[in-house]
Amino acid sequence: MLVALIATFIIGYACIALEHPIKINKTATALLLGVLLWTLYAFSASTFAGLIPEGTTWQNELTHHLGSTAEIVFFLLGAMTIVTLVDEYQGFRLITDMIKTRNKKKLLWTLSFITFFLSAVLDNMTTAIVMCALLRKLIGDKKERWLFAGMIILAANAGGAWSPIGDVTTIMLWIGGQVTTVNIMVKTLLASIVCMVVPVLLLGTQLHGDVEKPESDDCGIEIDKKWRNMIFFIGIGALVFVPIFKTITHLPPYLGMLFGLSVLWIITEIISRKHSKENFKLPTAMSTLEHIDTPSILFFLGILMAVACLETCGALGMLATGLNDTFLNIKAGNEPIGFFIIDLIIGVLSSIIDNVPLVAATMGMYPLGGEDLIFSVNHPFWEFLAYCAGTGGSLLIIGSAAGVAVMGMEKIDFIWYLKKISPLALAGYLAGAIVFILMDVTLFEKVEWLRNLA
Repeated sequence: MLVALIATFIIGYACIALEHPIKINKTATALLLGVLLWTLYAFSASTFAGLIPEGTTWQNELTHHLGSTAEIVFFLLGAMTIVTLVDEYQGFRLITDMIKTRNKKKLLWTLSFITFFLSAVLDNMTTAIVMCALLRKLIGDKKERWLFAGMIILAANAGGAWSPIGDVTTIMLWIGGQVTTVNIMVKTLLASIVCMVVPVLLLGTQLHGDVEKPESDDCGIEIDKKWRNMIFFIGIGALVFVPIFKTITHLPPYLGMLFGLSVLWIITEIISRKHSKENFKLPTAMSTLEHIDTPSILFFLGILMAVACLETCGALGMLATGLNDTFLNIKAGNEPIGFFIIDLIIGVLSSIIDNVPLVAATMGMYPLGGEDLIFSVNHPFWEFLAYCAGTGGSLLIIGSAAGVAVMGMEKIDFIWYLKKISPLALAGYLAGAIVFILMDVTLFEKVEWLRNLA
């Protein structure tokens, strides 16, 4: 039955990738895939009895994973609503008016670095949504905007990987005690920058001339500057407040996002009621919800539940064990280096399978308090895992939350991304990995052949 589950996942994934040729919306496929996998699992649950904790049923597992998935879905819903509301108030003009350059190369560098560092403060998904909204105000041509949007995905994932609060997998390792705040930032920052800079350099060689600014979509109505700026700062403040909320309350991030949305909702209701004009009603969160890309949110629900089923039936655990048995004992002289290969493969796999269960399975294999203490706190294995799992998702557009969000907002084709952006993402991923390995102090001190190579 495990083979049937994996085969179903592969077929479903192929249908998602071939959305345009087969003319079936990816959201429909993802939802069907999630339901089919859990149905197959439910009918054969006894086959996997030894792979789930004793006393746990498939119903408990389904409820557990639905809760985890719902957290991400509601987080995405809140973030998209806030960003869209700021956009409808023309709030992003505060930034777009400051970006004077129309030169494609300069604009690419500017947006990439803004995305990179903003992603370290916010999370990569929220940052991608914000920057994608900005792109619509700066670039008119769709295919040209897709190139910049692809770079936004790469920069957001790279920026989130080195910050303890920038990417969900880094957050997992940080909260789990595998890495500490200063250490993860110091050890992965340069690698993450290289991961972002290399694709920018490569893409920059393809860009010439100036971008064409899109026509205004504000219906000729100018929203008062004080309301534009007010909603912009409240909206961005609500997004920035999410990690602060989590740190203070230790509650899940989606609650912080919904808190920010509720505050902005109340404020826009009051502003709209008191200051709307006869020929134009100021937007509210209620009116904004009508414009949210619901299919993208449902796509996220379907694909995450499908991957959750693979995790529950033990497929991901078996994968992690197989990697461990195959590569962990590889050495250079007397020094183990196999963990670098494991992390690199996990990074590539995270573009196909959600990186969260992959990292969770890996953390479970090497518990910090276990009798077999292999990788202690701040071991390069954990730091490199944070880099690889955080940036590897960029290899495919549905390999990361940022990619899925941008895909939904810009309707980017899976195959187009595979042809145009994936090679750039792979170049950056490998370049950053090489930088990390060469920077590892322990390896420099103890592995003679690598020191000579450097």
